[in-house]
Amino acid sequence: MKKFTIYFIALFVLPSFVFTGCKKDAEEANKYEILVDHLKAQSLDLPAMHAAVNTQGWAVSATALNSSLADYYIIDIRPAADFNAGRIAGAVNSTMANVLEEAKKAPSGKKILLVCASGQTAAYALAACRLSGFPNTFFLKWGMSAWNSSKDVWTPKIGNIAIEPSQNVNWQTYSESSFVANSDFGKIPMVKSNSDDGAEILKERVTAVLAEGAKFVQPAEVLANPANYFINNYWTVANVTGNGNGHFKGAHRINPLTLTANEVKFLNPDQKIATYCWTGQTSAAVTFYLRVLGFDAYGIQWGSNALVNSLLTSNKWPEGQQNLPMVP
Repeated sequence: MKKFTIYFIALFVLPSFVFTGCKKDAEEANKYEILVDHLKAQSLDLPAMHAAVNTQGWAVSATALNSSLADYYIIDIRPAADFNAGRIAGAVNSTMANVLEEAKKAPSGKKILLVCASGQTAAYALAACRLSGFPNTFFLKWGMSAWNSSKDVWTPKIGNIAIEPSQNVNWQTYSESSFVANSDFGKIPMVKSNSDDGAEILKERVTAVLAEGAKFVQPAEVLANPANYFINNYWTVANVTGNGNGHFKGAHRINPLTLTANEVKFLNPDQKIATYCWTGQTSAAVTFYLRVLGFDAYGIQWGSNALVNSLLTSNKWPEGQQNLPMVP
C-alpha cells in the first residue's frame, strides 16, 4: 500500500506541480520586449505617436475648434455633473475608461477631439486613442478653461513657486552639466500578459492604464522632495534656456525619448517617473505612454505654468482663453 501511494504521488501529483510551475513562469514572463517590438513595427514610437497628423499637431486651440466644429466628433470626459453644467455644442459625455468605445462611434471622416477641464486629462486619454487605431485624435488645448472663462481651473494653479519669493533650493539654474548624466540602468519594466502577441499585449496595457485613471503629481510635492522621483524635463535645450533657464534639482532631460534609439533605457524603472513640460498636457500623454510600457509614471500637473509662469515665453496661461458659447 505504501509503495502504491509513493507511485501515485510520483505519477500524478508531482507532474501537476511541475506543470503548474511552468504555467506560472510563462504567465509571469516579462513581455516588455514583445510590446516594444510591436510599437516600433506599427510606427507607434513616442515621437511618431504624437507627431503632426495631416499637418496638424495634437492640440487644438479654442478659437480653431470654434471655427471648424463640424470637423470634429467631440468627446468630453469631464464628470457628468460638469458636462451638464455647460458643454460645447455637439459634444458627447464619456468616462476615461470608456473613451475608446466612444471613439468607435465617431462618424467617418470626422476627427476626434477630447475635452476636459484643463486639457491634461484629455491629453492623457489622447495617447490611449492614438495607440489604439485612432490617429486622428486631438485634444482641446487648456480644456474648457480656454473655451469659456467661467470654466477656468487654470488661473488658481499658475504661479512661480520655484523662484518666488526667492529661488527654491531645489530649483537649479540650468547648465548642461547640472542635469544628471543619462546612464543605462540596465533594467526594463515588467509587462505581464498571458499573450505573446504584441497587438494583444498593447490592447491589454492600454485598457489597464485607462482603468487606473490619469496619474498626476503636484509640482509643489516634487519641488519639496525631488529625490523621491526620477524627474524628466521633456524639453529641448532651447526650451530650457528660453523659458527661465532652470530645472528641478537632479532632473534629467531625455527628449525625444524613443524606443528606436532605446532612449527609454535612461529611465529608472525602480523609481517613480515624473515628467514635466510647459502645461502638463504633453507630459500627460508621455506619462500614459510610459505607463503602458510598465513604468510607474506620473505627469507633473500644471507643468512649468505652476513653477515659473512669469518666465515662460510661450504656452503660458492665460494664452488663448475665450468666452465661447456653451449649451446646457
